[in-house]
Amino acid sequence: MSATTLEQALAAFERRLPERIGEHHSCALLREAIDYHFGFGEFGPARRGKRLRPQMLFRFAFQLGADLKRTLDAAVAIEILHNYSLVHDDIEDRDELRHGRPTLWARYGIPQAINAGDAMCAISFLSLARSEKDLGAARALYAVRVLHEAHREMCDGQALDLAFESRPSVAFDEYLEMIAGKTSALFGAASALGAICADADATTVERARSFGREYGMAFQIRDDILGIWGDEAETGKRVAGDLARRKWSFPIVWALSQPASPARSTVATMYASGRSLDRDEVEAVRNALDELAARPACEHAIAQRLDTLRRFGDNDLYRFAADSLR
Repeated sequence: MSATTLEQALAAFERRLPERIGEHHSCALLREAIDYHFGFGEFGPARRGKRLRPQMLFRFAFQLGADLKRTLDAAVAIEILHNYSLVHDDIEDRDELRHGRPTLWARYGIPQAINAGDAMCAISFLSLARSEKDLGAARALYAVRVLHEAHREMCDGQALDLAFESRPSVAFDEYLEMIAGKTSALFGAASALGAICADADATTVERARSFGREYGMAFQIRDDILGIWGDEAETGKRVAGDLARRKWSFPIVWALSQPASPARSTVATMYASGRSLDRDEVEAVRNALDELAARPACEHAIAQRLDTLRRFGDNDLYRFAADSLR
């Protein structure tokens, strides 16, 4: 797929996204809240994500011969569903910043933010249903089923993530199960939807979904790195907020799997405290992680996932994955 084709697809996507959201005549307050979240109208321009899920969908679809018209509503649907999950995630994690500005709940309050997120979820599936015109009823239903299943898995992963916050310890297998649902499932759905839009057979759809899932695992480990060592100007979130809330991320789970040492004890003690960490405690945990070389361990885990993606045999998709994880 050429860069020009991808650029055209993303430009068309950016036009279609507000169109599909605007088609649903929400009340004024709800429409305002959704526009604020996306940075539409008077609330724009606003920083936005890299559109990695639509990109993944487009890349698989075009590689398999789909034209742009068949892909747009699916790409819009997965991006809206992703943003619905961000709204609820911000509430559950009590994050007050996203993309460098107040989150939806911080501006409109928790009840209205929940309501706006629920509306996004509904609009996502209504948008995907519009694809029936180009995909046919059977393919459109297939796409809805794939996205609904990913949605359910996301809820499973988020439930585990929240439950872990009150746990004194989390095993590696538990952490991997959590991110497989919370993050990996939707990337898997993005890839699978791309294949579905191209009329691919079930084997190809599942192969695409496997690629997306593997990428999603690596993506979450990268996100875990940014949650501890990231720059607020780059991430748009509070620095080390994951540590303050004692989130169980890859660096923490890996550190506590290491042999006994003073640095490991620091992490274990802080995470067993059962409360939020203050600034000095956050810095102590971050210093301990540095002493244990947790960040290089994360980079190694990402490299291992990329090796798996390389074995799928598609250089363009691999390069996209590798470049986006830098």
